[in-house]
Amino acid sequence: MSSSGPDPYILALTGAGVLIALVAWLPLALKKLPLSLPIICIALGAGLFSLPQIGLRPLPLNYPEITERFTEFVVIISLMGAGLKIDRVFHIRRWAITWRLLAITMPISIGLIALLGVAAGLPWIVALLLGASLAPTDPVLAADVQVGPPKSGEEDEVRFGLTSEAGLNDGLAFPFVHLAIALALSSVTGEPWLLRWLTVNVIWEIAVGVLAGWLIGRVFGWLTFRIPSDSKLASTGDGLIAIAATFIAYGVTEMLHCYGFLAVFVTALTLRHAHREHAFQREMHDVTEQVERLAMMVLLLLFGGALVSGLLKGLTLVDIGLAVAIILLVRPLAGLVGLTGLKIERGEKLTLAFFGIRGVGSMYYIAYALNGAPFPQAERLWAIVGLVILISILLHGLTVTPIMRSLDRSQGRDPDAQDPASVEREAPSHAGV
Repeated sequence: MSSSGPDPYILALTGAGVLIALVAWLPLALKKLPLSLPIICIALGAGLFSLPQIGLRPLPLNYPEITERFTEFVVIISLMGAGLKIDRVFHIRRWAITWRLLAITMPISIGLIALLGVAAGLPWIVALLLGASLAPTDPVLAADVQVGPPKSGEEDEVRFGLTSEAGLNDGLAFPFVHLAIALALSSVTGEPWLLRWLTVNVIWEIAVGVLAGWLIGRVFGWLTFRIPSDSKLASTGDGLIAIAATFIAYGVTEMLHCYGFLAVFVTALTLRHAHREHAFQREMHDVTEQVERLAMMVLLLLFGGALVSGLLKGLTLVDIGLAVAIILLVRPLAGLVGLTGLKIERGEKLTLAFFGIRGVGSMYYIAYALNGAPFPQAERLWAIVGLVILISILLHGLTVTPIMRSLDRSQGRDPDAQDPASVEREAPSHAGV
């Protein structure tokens, strides 16, 4: 035993144990409190990286490749989890709320954010990237407003709308990110960009992303539930199959240079549809959720560290006003416009419009774009995005529990009712007595 202090490996092992324990326990502890898991994670990260013994400063510009890859990993896991949650059968009319949020709310959000960015003094290409990155509702940090696990019955219009929107809009925001990259590269090389962007980045990559996701979902659905033998994957009882489907769907689609985010969510929906009532759906969801939550907590600890390391340094009052406007004005207004005429209650519309949570997906898009093309004012761009995410996590995290519980009560649901599957797991076993 050394007297020079604790072994860094032992400290890391202990810290990992604490983190995993918090992953398992905190969601239950915070269920009735006006507080969210992401807020706790950011506070822990800020405290940890404020310690003088911690020399690491996890600023995204210092680690551009790691930032892109880690955020990418967290997003694809969350997209699989979101797709597996949805009980509603895919149908054009039954998904009307989703199409409105995608086809109306998101483009309006991109345009308004870009205009506000230009008004705040950002170059117009940078403002377009800002709009494309901050328009999508985040699939990772929106867990508290999403539908519950498969067959849990927690699928009202608000939860379904936000879950399906978060699953699809991360993939559909990519064409606008690519547009900003194409314009940035064209400003340097002078090469034409419009035809390639429309044919490749919009039409081809969306179409192949959807098709690849559907095909891979069909294959995994058949192997998991339909193969005529005892060797079907559902017989393993191992929900890691969902993680395998995630990696394969994303990897194959990205090797085709198409939208892997879109493919993963479509794979999840297709796999969910393969046998909607099978208990193995819950096993796949639960494993995916555990991996997602652990990865999310690590990422948010690093985000908290970035905040105390100077991520927001240099923000001006104009930048702060821009960030506040994006959260309090752009999404609510764009959301209400997109939902105009939809036959749901006014309270549901307001909730859908308000909870446009920004988070990990925005981090990924900024990292991806900055690694792919030269954009000016990168430090300022990261600072604005970081502030928007921080405001979103604090505002939405503090309001989600009371608002969603109030919504449940107004619709005749008991917000304290337990998921039947959870009750079944808690029942005492008398095996071997």
